[in-house]
Amino acid sequence: MKIYIAGAGAMGCRFGVQLSEAGNDVTLLDNWEAHIQAIQQEGLKVVGDEEKTVQLPIMKPVEVEGEADLVILFTKAMQLKQMLQDIETVVGEQTRVLCLLNGLGHADVIKEYVPESNILMGVTVWTAGLKGPGTVLMQGNGTINLQSLDASQEASGREITDVLNGAGLNATYDTDVVPSIWRKACVNGTMNSGCALLDCTIGELFASESGLKIVREIIHEFVSVGIAEGVDLNEEEITNYVMDISVKAAPHYPSMHQDLVQNRRLTEIDYLNGAVNEKAKRLGISTPYCQMMTQLIHTKEDIFGIN
Repeated sequence: MKIYIAGAGAMGCRFGVQLSEAGNDVTLLDNWEAHIQAIQQEGLKVVGDEEKTVQLPIMKPVEVEGEADLVILFTKAMQLKQMLQDIETVVGEQTRVLCLLNGLGHADVIKEYVPESNILMGVTVWTAGLKGPGTVLMQGNGTINLQSLDASQEASGREITDVLNGAGLNATYDTDVVPSIWRKACVNGTMNSGCALLDCTIGELFASESGLKIVREIIHEFVSVGIAEGVDLNEEEITNYVMDISVKAAPHYPSMHQDLVQNRRLTEIDYLNGAVNEKAKRLGISTPYCQMMTQLIHTKEDIFGIN
């Protein structure tokens, strides 16, 4: 299968490696010049559970040619619209587009460029990290849940599920993936924003009684807004899920900390806590914690001069 990975950050590289080694024709698409040069010249270096170098083609999105069978979206949320514009010529009538971005609201953007019948929405708990240009850290295992946005396209969705499973990515076709997307967004809405603001690991945040209070309030706001939008969410179940992840990922600095604190890059806060706060406004629900976390993250971006 001809697959383009739109966004060759840590997760994009991980998926690219596994799908390529399963026999698919994979091309990475990214705009980070140093990353592109490193992979083109020396291959993609893999460290972690094993060490190896994988030869994968990589180029800028505007340079790609040839219609894809599958596009997997791994770009940053705020870069999604531009990415879809840049790759518009390779998305044909039969091209399936799978979105595995963190956060909420991406389907509405994708539908501006891709027929709804070709869109798959999903969520993954695989992890990866970039150790520098051209080097990806791959450790541990994960899963993917995905669903065709158009229910009549289930067979197509299950075909993509099989392709992912052929690469060892532990994918499940889910007849209602939206709760899983919200649950993952809630994990990020607690851990990412909290650790980025407090410059701490997940374990340090959750070891604080005051930190736990903030976490629980954010979970409550996410669940309240999700339920008001018709999403099947259970606050106790999601709280237990977040707490379980916090133990497993205790030493980890989440991606928003990496973006904001470590690399001085814009964050995805508007697609996490910010998205919940905007939805809450339309629904007439108060979400003071999500509102404040969003404002504080943007304040920190301003202080760092990030735009």
